[in-house]
Amino acid sequence: MSRPARDRVARRGAAALCVLGALVAFVLVGAAEESTPLAAEPAPLAAHGLLIAIATAGERLVAVGDRGIIVHSDDQGRNWVQASVVPTRALLTGVCFFDARRGIAVGHDEVILATADAGDTWTRTHYAPEAERPLLDVMCGPPTQAIAVGAYATYLTSNDAGDSWSARTFQASPPPKGRAGRPAAAESGGFHLNRIVAASDTRFYLAGEAGHLYRSDNGGVIWQELSSPYEGSFFGVLPLGGESVLAFGMRGNLYRSDDLGGNWQKIDTGTVAMLNGAARLDASGVAIVGLSGVVLVSRDGGRNFTLAQQTDRSGLSAVVRVGMDPEEIAVVGESGDRLISLKGSP
Repeated sequence: MSRPARDRVARRGAAALCVLGALVAFVLVGAAEESTPLAAEPAPLAAHGLLIAIATAGERLVAVGDRGIIVHSDDQGRNWVQASVVPTRALLTGVCFFDARRGIAVGHDEVILATADAGDTWTRTHYAPEAERPLLDVMCGPPTQAIAVGAYATYLTSNDAGDSWSARTFQASPPPKGRAGRPAAAESGGFHLNRIVAASDTRFYLAGEAGHLYRSDNGGVIWQELSSPYEGSFFGVLPLGGESVLAFGMRGNLYRSDDLGGNWQKIDTGTVAMLNGAARLDASGVAIVGLSGVVLVSRDGGRNFTLAQQTDRSGLSAVVRVGMDPEEIAVVGESGDRLISLKGSP
């Protein structure tokens, strides 16, 4: 697909993930809506609007979403407070924390925000609306390394906890000989990089559009494209410990690898809804969330899943475990935040 055509698709559609429900085809929305940076406005119902991502900052939960909204909770997701200073109204799509106080949020207009007070106030450290490349996710690594990724293979790195950023051309070695990969996309500026996660201090995974999956074993210096089991887009990767990892995305597709992504086995999910976010609950528990109120629960370390369909079918985009309780999760999506109890789930 040509870049102009992909631009049209991006502007029509998707990175709002859940808010567009069944109409979402990709994980992008149009970029560059905010020519002059503005501050997020106070919103009495901030925690009940569109929220895209959630992370833990020590015992605090921090979620980000539409129009620069950032909210945090100090009582395990029961009550939420809007951040007092957020210098953007762009859609925020990713958030991560290095520790209980220092964190980063990213979003459209290639905006990057940093906080040093657990999300109460934020400073804009990068902003490039003219690039028309929304950022889709960010990973906070050890000790102050961060990587932000997004549309058209956008790849930014920081070595000072997000205070400054450097753009890098994303390149990856082809899949191992004899294993099929996805076609290149040089003519269109690169495939969208939807999610980046760390399996350890040095091993990272990337999930991208059109079946692209990548792994780095040296802290993001060199990336290896993995053989892909699926031609549709992946929206998440969840390391399970050791060499095991899950990859998930369009139409309820979920795959497991026990050899660092060398080979994949398809897992039945009982749904065709887009899968957007995942979290480990304990040594054997895993939760995956998606559109149409989909919650998938595994009790055997991610080998088998049971569908715990939410009755309101509100789209969900991200999930974290609440505190130390493996039976309670905090999720965000098109209706904001909520707590879900998994007690009684198979």
